[in-house]
Amino acid sequence: MQTIPLENLALAFIPVIIVIMVIWRWQLDYKHSIYAIFRMLIQLLLIGYVLTYIFKANSNYIVITGLSLMLGVASWIALRTISLPRKTLYFSSISAIVLGGGGVLLLITQWVLVLSPWYSATMMIPLAGMIFANCMNSISLAGERLEAEINNGSPYDKAKMIALRTALIPIINSLLAVGLVSLPGMMTGQILSGVPPLIVVSYLFMVIGMILCSP
Repeated sequence: MQTIPLENLALAFIPVIIVIMVIWRWQLDYKHSIYAIFRMLIQLLLIGYVLTYIFKANSNYIVITGLSLMLGVASWIALRTISLPRKTLYFSSISAIVLGGGGVLLLITQWVLVLSPWYSATMMIPLAGMIFANCMNSISLAGERLEAEINNGSPYDKAKMIALRTALIPIINSLLAVGLVSLPGMMTGQILSGVPPLIVVSYLFMVIGMILCSP
């Protein structure tokens, strides 16, 4: 793959600066956006070194530790949109991701891909990242909507249905748009790496099913 020079990479941040200026112009919390961008840059730099170490070591203990850390962080971030104390719902958030995402990850890695060894870091970590991130976003959307509906006086059963429908909106939209409007990140990365498109599509089918079933 082509290596992007730093000066060219800096050009990609021009739209980011424009968005920050719009946020500032509208008197929104631009400082939080700037903080999120810098945090993202630091996290990506760190994860580059961490993944290099994990992939070279390819140890089951290291992979399990990495998965546990990803699970814990995703469960914590998922509760960001809910006003209740995170500590109150943290165990429920972890349980939801383990039940919704853990089973899907196990199915994909052990019976669909049949990884050898079963903990293959180069496959297990990226797939877990996609699944856990999808679960995290679904919990955030559902939790925020459930709380809003209950605060507006809706019965719990009705609020729960609305929350589920809200959480499924981005997933259903992505299913309708894939191949026509959008190419998922995994597909784009494989194409850029020179993988034949038909092989890429077979992986894409797997990813779509994985994302749909993991919330």
